[in-house]
Amino acid sequence: MPPASTFRIDSHKLIFHPRRVVQWLNGTLIYPVYMEISPAGICNHRCKFCAVDFVGYKAHFLDTGILLQRLKELGSLGVASIMYGGEGEPLLHRDIGQIVVQTRSAGIDVAMTTNGVFLSPDLASQILPHMSWIKVSVNSGSPEGYAAIHRTKPEDYNTVFANIRSASRLIAENRLKCTLGVQAVLLPENAAEMEMLARRSKDAGARYLVIKPYSQHHKSHARLYEGIDYSPWLNLAESLNCFNDDTFTVIFRTNTINKMQRAERGYGRCMALPFWSYIDAAGNVWGCSSYLGDERFLYGNVLEEDFSRIWRGERRRSSLKMIASELDPEGCRMNCRMDEINLYLWELTHPNGHVNFI
Repeated sequence: MPPASTFRIDSHKLIFHPRRVVQWLNGTLIYPVYMEISPAGICNHRCKFCAVDFVGYKAHFLDTGILLQRLKELGSLGVASIMYGGEGEPLLHRDIGQIVVQTRSAGIDVAMTTNGVFLSPDLASQILPHMSWIKVSVNSGSPEGYAAIHRTKPEDYNTVFANIRSASRLIAENRLKCTLGVQAVLLPENAAEMEMLARRSKDAGARYLVIKPYSQHHKSHARLYEGIDYSPWLNLAESLNCFNDDTFTVIFRTNTINKMQRAERGYGRCMALPFWSYIDAAGNVWGCSSYLGDERFLYGNVLEEDFSRIWRGERRRSSLKMIASELDPEGCRMNCRMDEINLYLWELTHPNGHVNFI
């Protein structure tokens, strides 16, 4: 297994898209490098820490025909990657296999976050050959702990690991480029089971286990872990090193945990939104997934018009103006997905002295 830094999971990858950054610096309209799309609004689990519980787990499913049309358009516009996840479980969409295949056919890299319950061998054989990575959320090292946190039946735990083992064999036997990972949100009730989870993930054939901190969503109904102090578990990073070898790595996100204690974010405005976007299960295009339901961040709907028209539209222009002049990032979710990109862009546009002494 390459070192954790290879995938830059605790950092960002915008540095690999300098042309897009230069276009943005010059004031040219750019299309997203990366997008997240939620094929399904419904979920088969009710995790205790779910950040998007306020959306309501609605039984929305993106229209397959329209989505396939939009994927061709997105590829032609230069969108480089799409991650399927969102406010629901993506594998619940009945056409998810076709969607993944067509995404890659449009020239777009594909990834997915899933709880893995429905990652059957048949479905895995259809989608994994076309994917860059797939990450399975498993938030405990035991069936009982898993059931309590995911608020589901303990049998799902064994189903998920059976699916991970099957997917791992498929990847190995066919020499697929898809990277199979597991992720967990570190909580007081699962901290003692992280070694169990690492062992189980490695034995099942996952390439890595990401352990990340909980981040309170400002709209979420779940408040059980608000203000959680991670200092008692920072030593887990060292104790989990024993699982690391050429085939498996535990990526303990110490940097992200430490950032949560910082006094200031390090940037005065959110500058990252032109580089990414979010489409929910009802087809709505949002500037930021942390503000789902906030009309100020709603650009349009892909079921009603093409993405290019939405992206060039007045609603998006007004939203970006509001964000540039009014939105204080200190009120946003801590360590949002665009946090590292914002740190990078802020430094790029607000350089300190002596920058020419490289």
